Amino acid sequence: MGLFDGLRRGREAQFDSGDASTNAIELTKRRAQISLTKQGAATGHLRVNLSWRMRTSDFGGSQRESLLRHPFRALKPPEVVGHSQSMVNVDLDLGCLYELQDGSKGVVQPLGGYFGDTNAAPYVKLSGDDRFGSASGETMYINLDHRDNIKRLLVFVYIYDQTPAFDRAHAIVTLYPSNGPRIEIHLDERQPQARSCAVVMIEKVKNEIIVRREAKFVYGFQAELDRLYGWGLQWGRGYKTKVDR
Repeated sequence: MGLFDGLRRGREAQFDSGDASTNAIELTKRRAQISLTKQGAATGHLRVNLSWRMRTSDFGGSQRESLLRHPFRALKPPEVVGHSQSMVNVDLDLGCLYELQDGSKGVVQPLGGYFGDTNAAPYVKLSGDDRFGSASGETMYINLDHRDNIKRLLVFVYIYDQTPAFDRAHAIVTLYPSNGPRIEIHLDERQPQARSCAVVMIEKVKNEIIVRREAKFVYGFQAELDRLYGWGLQWGRGYKTKVDR
């Protein structure tokens, strides 16, 4: 084993151990990917959760007091709270573009009712559609017992009502593997005009299941994400049925 191999393995071991205080790994630009296979988590159901809260700075005026009176407040991140219908209504949706080893491609998303299946192709299923930013958010399940049938999965988030609001919502996508710490991707970048975001790619690379942070914001919707990643699907306009809260 060479010196650089030893250094690489040392970094991986440090990264794979996660955060002892939160039992979580945050994927960032600097540390953008992790192997579920090396974590012993490439089997069972991988749960993917989207949750979001509105930023308090978006309504009710400024929440910050004078920095002269409270100088340490400048070091604190923007506060976020749950939102109600009287506040800004933002409907973030969780979706997944899939490509299987047999060449079949498609999408799992609330729009159009493409909720998928975990026991048959595409081995991805969306549990439901959260339109109000509840504490549980939206959840997707990926059956990694069928990992040999999966080529790549692109988990994405989009804003259904076409109102750009990623800069007003604090969104987190969290992956819960069958083993080891959870994996978090924070969508904190201020992108006021973005309507969609490619969050994370899950793909089979040399017999390993790799999770890689993308966090790429685009100004369009699924069709633009498709073009960006070369999926080659045909897209049309879709609508949701109205619901009462």
